[in-house]
Amino acid sequence: MSNQPLSLYASPWTSPKWLKTSESYVGKGTLKGQAGDKYHKTWANYFVRFLDEYAKHNVTFWAVTAENEPTAGLINNYPFQCLGFTAEQQRDFIARDLGPALANSSHRHIQLIILDDNRLHLPHWARVVLEDEEAARYVHGIGIHWYLDFIGPIQDTVLPTHELFPDYFILATEACIGAHFWERDVILGCWERGNQYSHSILMNLNHFVAGWTDWNLALDLEGGPNWVKNYVDSPVIVDSSEGIFYKQPMFYHMGHFSKFIPEGSQRVGLVASRESKKTALEYTAFVRPDGAVVVVVLNRSPQDITFGLADTVGLIAAVAPANSIQTYLWRRQ
Repeated sequence: MSNQPLSLYASPWTSPKWLKTSESYVGKGTLKGQAGDKYHKTWANYFVRFLDEYAKHNVTFWAVTAENEPTAGLINNYPFQCLGFTAEQQRDFIARDLGPALANSSHRHIQLIILDDNRLHLPHWARVVLEDEEAARYVHGIGIHWYLDFIGPIQDTVLPTHELFPDYFILATEACIGAHFWERDVILGCWERGNQYSHSILMNLNHFVAGWTDWNLALDLEGGPNWVKNYVDSPVIVDSSEGIFYKQPMFYHMGHFSKFIPEGSQRVGLVASRESKKTALEYTAFVRPDGAVVVVVLNRSPQDITFGLADTVGLIAAVAPANSIQTYLWRRQ
């Protein structure tokens, strides 16, 4: 277990069937009625009850999202549990039901995250919700998933959202590899999948995203268990028949960020020389709460790359080996 406090957030996938237009956990369906009615208020009260029950066991949450992938519940025959919201429906649900329910509970300090879906819905989704004063007063952040990043470039989605709403944090709330039909589920020891994680994390951190979350802590050799056979890969793979587990390259790639960039760190500028800009290096720099500087450097190319890190305390001459990730940490005084 971590020797540091963990910031937990919860994300609902579906309400009970009797609250939904579909009367089903899966497939296309929204809450019955409209914001402000008994169905919406009942579902909002489920959030409070959930938090109450965990609190009885001394488990508290930093945040909740208003709904996991709200657009999934707008798709015909969606194969697993979901609850549909348009941006307008989420805005009204937060303004009239969820926001007041949380504010009037003992969990009034919990952070509320909107969207929690693929970033290609930005900046539209954020504008719909956050330009409404009644909804915006209850919201603290915006959650994004990575599955359609290849058709929603970060400079067209996340960047304008931050520029429009700089006071709301943006958090990458879900990612995993193997979810697309053209990908293999589990590939033990795949370094390229670690590269994909670090590339995404660096891209997000360098564009005002405050953190990055993997969907899974651990899965079995098949990429499950998963009740609809939506098998994917994971940083830790467990072989229960042998009583062993494997730490994948994804696990170690994530460690370069989670171990060395603690909560409360501040990203700072890192000015690359003209020569460095011509290289394939990817990097980010942070000042930690303890005053130390951390720089993470990713080299996804097949060549070693020589570079240097200069700061007020001196110069570090370094080499990023081919297909490597490195973290540099130093104190400024």
